[in-house]
Amino acid sequence: MGMTNTNGPNVPSPGSSDRNYETQVYLNVYDLTPINNYMYWFGLGIFHSGIEVHGKEYGFGAHDFSTSGVFEVEPRSCPGFVYRCSVLLGRINLPPSEIRTYMENVASEYHGDTYHLISKNCNHFTADISLRLAGKRIPGWVNRLARVGAMCSCLLPEILQESNVKQFPEYHGCSEEDSSESLSTTTQQEAAESDDADQDKHLLSASNGIAEVSFVKEGQR
Repeated sequence: MGMTNTNGPNVPSPGSSDRNYETQVYLNVYDLTPINNYMYWFGLGIFHSGIEVHGKEYGFGAHDFSTSGVFEVEPRSCPGFVYRCSVLLGRINLPPSEIRTYMENVASEYHGDTYHLISKNCNHFTADISLRLAGKRIPGWVNRLARVGAMCSCLLPEILQESNVKQFPEYHGCSEEDSSESLSTTTQQEAAESDDADQDKHLLSASNGIAEVSFVKEGQR
């Protein structure tokens, strides 16, 4: 199955690769709170999700800068969240290099400072990429709470009504040149000290200790 040729930045056409690079595309879903163990049975929950393809997982997170908020992690091990399940979205036949280039182009649409809990969160990102790559919608329950919040924010849990909600560890600083480098998480104190020393590096603080992520640098459009 080739990639669906929909509107978007430099979407490769089906059959653009002669070799067999067929791979499965998964939606990996994570819990943001233990409350999900109860809310899940009512078709609700507070989730983070990422798209897994060719052994890499891509997600979208918030930070305060007008640069890529798209990041790459090892599949099913996104720092700060608890892995729940994976959903098979389909199969595509594209080499890893084309997927990477595609994600770099998509990154220009998903800057960290454009993240919004209700209208443009990590699950909106995976829903968009799923349609473009596999031509399939993600399950409705993954982002249902955002749709509920769009109708009435008072129905959202209190922790999600903050204006500065971020579904990815905090982005403390940034430079375009550094945006594709792997970063190690630190404690909040270490992050603050590093900010004072060098405002051009980004540091991530995650709740589950040390982990590495890689921000996807924006491609040339």
